[in-house]
Amino acid sequence: MLKRTIPILILATSGAILVVAYFSPFTTNWSEVVLMWFNILAAVAYVLGAGNLLAVNLEKVSSRRAGWAYALITLVAFASMLTFGLFKIGGVPSEAHPDVPYAGDYESTQSAFGWVYEYMLSPLTATMFALLAFYVASAAFRAFRAKNLESILLLGTAFIILLAQTAAGMFLTGWIPADSVFAFLRFDSLRIAITEYIQTAGMRAITIGIAIGIAATSLRLILGVDRSYLSKQ
Repeated sequence: MLKRTIPILILATSGAILVVAYFSPFTTNWSEVVLMWFNILAAVAYVLGAGNLLAVNLEKVSSRRAGWAYALITLVAFASMLTFGLFKIGGVPSEAHPDVPYAGDYESTQSAFGWVYEYMLSPLTATMFALLAFYVASAAFRAFRAKNLESILLLGTAFIILLAQTAAGMFLTGWIPADSVFAFLRFDSLRIAITEYIQTAGMRAITIGIAIGIAATSLRLILGVDRSYLSKQ
């Protein structure tokens, strides 16, 4: 009974304090305390997540399951970055304290932590997203079919935006004078109209819907109506 009642009370109290603090300046200190507790719990959650990462990948490496080499790389990278960060290996001094070797910015490329991040992680991340762009383009090419009005609008909008971002758009419609009556037919003008008006209106509608959904879900959690986050035991 207490396993279900206490979490509900904690959630309801914390949520109510944060909501009231947003509208009342007299409870600002309470919200700061709640946020401090949240940061502490988040730090503990990071530790638990790191432990779970180690356990899962160690089990995969020890049992030589499929993809165990990737798990080994994950473990080595995790241990290396953790060691660089905790023990300040390769730390640099700061201008204010030149005699202290670890007083400088830990993200500096002169430190081991910053060097690995800048020259290993960043290029790998850029490569991954570059490959992802080709996968998205391939999937879009296979999925886009002008079957109905919605798909025609989607395909046409994507075609206009794609051409407007490349030199092909300027080549096809660049001959239209920018001050003429037909200037709106230029791909760059169509792109601006789509992104600044149609896209903005759609994004605002989606954002409002998300905000209403978050408010409704938060209210259900605070009032104890939604208890899906609790254990079934």
